Amino acid sequence: MSKYLRMLFFAAISSMLISCATQKPMTTQPRFEPHPFPAGQYTQKVDNFMVILDASGTMGESYKGETKFHIARKVVSRMNQTIPADLKLTSALRAIGQTFSNDSTLLYGPTSYTKSGLEEALKKVSWGGWTPLNRGITAASEDLESVKGDIGVFVVSDGLETQGGAVSAAKSMKSKYGDRVCIYTVLIGNDSAGKDLMKQVARASDCGFSVNAEDILSSRDMGGFVEKTFLGKAVDSDSDGIPDYMDKCPDTPKGLTVDTKGCPLDSDGDGIYDYMDQCPNTPKGVKVDERGCPIDTDGDGVFDYKDQCPGTPKGATVNQVGCWILTGVLFDTAKWDIKPQAYPKLNEVMRILKKNPSMKLEVQGHTDNRGSAAYNKKLSTNRSKAVMEYLVKNGIDQNRLTAVGFGFSRPAASNDTQEGRALNRRVELKPLR
Repeated sequence: MSKYLRMLFFAAISSMLISCATQKPMTTQPRFEPHPFPAGQYTQKVDNFMVILDASGTMGESYKGETKFHIARKVVSRMNQTIPADLKLTSALRAIGQTFSNDSTLLYGPTSYTKSGLEEALKKVSWGGWTPLNRGITAASEDLESVKGDIGVFVVSDGLETQGGAVSAAKSMKSKYGDRVCIYTVLIGNDSAGKDLMKQVARASDCGFSVNAEDILSSRDMGGFVEKTFLGKAVDSDSDGIPDYMDKCPDTPKGLTVDTKGCPLDSDGDGIYDYMDQCPNTPKGVKVDERGCPIDTDGDGVFDYKDQCPGTPKGATVNQVGCWILTGVLFDTAKWDIKPQAYPKLNEVMRILKKNPSMKLEVQGHTDNRGSAAYNKKLSTNRSKAVMEYLVKNGIDQNRLTAVGFGFSRPAASNDTQEGRALNRRVELKPLR
C-alpha cells in the first residue's frame, strides 16, 4: 500500500472512530470533588505551567470502558479543578494531533491562569490525526520564551508518537530552561512502548516524573499529584516543624520540642517555657519571675507561696517555712537561761534590728510536747522573755519588743522523734511593722 493510501486509510478509520464516539451515549459519572488545599498551608512551587495534550487518532481507542482521549481530557480537567485558586500562575494548553500533519495547535495562553479559561480551551479539543509529540514539545518550548520564573510542563499522552524525537525535544527544552523547568508525563493506556517513552521524556528534565492516568483520577490521588508538581511545603521559618501560618511562637530556638501551636513546652504551666525555666515543677497558680521561679519577696530563700512569715528582714536565719528562728541551742532542757554559745545568734538579731530602726519584734517562745500544756506555756513564755531581756540589755529599746509564749500549740515538726522535738524547742521572731 502506498504512503498516500495509508494516509487515506488512517483518515477514514479516524473519521469512523470520531463518528462512533460522538454518537455513543454519555454515562453519568460521580461528581468530582477537588482535594482541598487551605490557604497558607503551602508555598507555590511553579510560576507557569503548560499542558501538552495528545489528541491524535490513537487516543480514540477504548481503554477501560472509555476512549483514551476522554480519560486524558478528564485528567487535565481534574488537575485544573484541584490547583489551589490562590496561586498566581501563567498557563497554556497545546494540543498535538487533530490533523494529519506534523504540527500542533496552541489553544490557550500563555496567559494569566484562570480555571474557567483553561476549561473552555479544553472543551475545544477533538481527537484525530497523527502524533507529532516531538513537534508539540518543541513548540511548547517556544511558547514559554516570554514567561518568567519556574515552569511545569505536563504531557498527557499514550506515548504512541508517529515520527520519534520526543525525548530529544524534551532534552532541548531542559537545555533551554535549565533548572527552571520540570516535565511531568501522564500515560494514558497501557502500551509498553508508550510507557517507556513517557518515562524517558519525564526523565529528560531530571526533576520530572511519569504517572499512569488511572493512578491520579481520584480526588485524593489528584491532590497528591498537584501537591507534588505545583506546591512546596509551607514556610517554617524557625524549623520547629510547625508552618508559619499555624505557629503562635515564631523564632523558637532550634532544637526545642514544641507543641501543636509551635510554642516551646511549659510543663508546669507557669508561663515560662521549659528551656528558660530555672525552677521547673512550680505548683499551678503560683506567681513566678522571668526565670520561672516563684517570687520570694523578702529574699529569705523561701518562696512566697511557702513563706508563712513574710517580711522577714534580710540576713535573718529562717526555717523551711520562712520564719525567723532561733533554735533550741539557746537553752538547756526545761530551762530558760540563755547559754553563752547562743550569744552570736542574738547579736546577729541586734544587728538586724539596728539596721531597721522602725521595726518592732514579737519574740515567740515554743516547746516540744513533753510535760503539761500549762508547764510548757510558762516555759515558752520565760524563754521569750529571756531573749527580749538580752536584747534590751544590749541596747534595743524595750518598746520595740514583745514577748509571748505558745507552749507546744504550734509545732514546727513532729514530736514523735528526737529530731522533731529539737526543732520544736525554738524561739521565733516575728517582725511587726
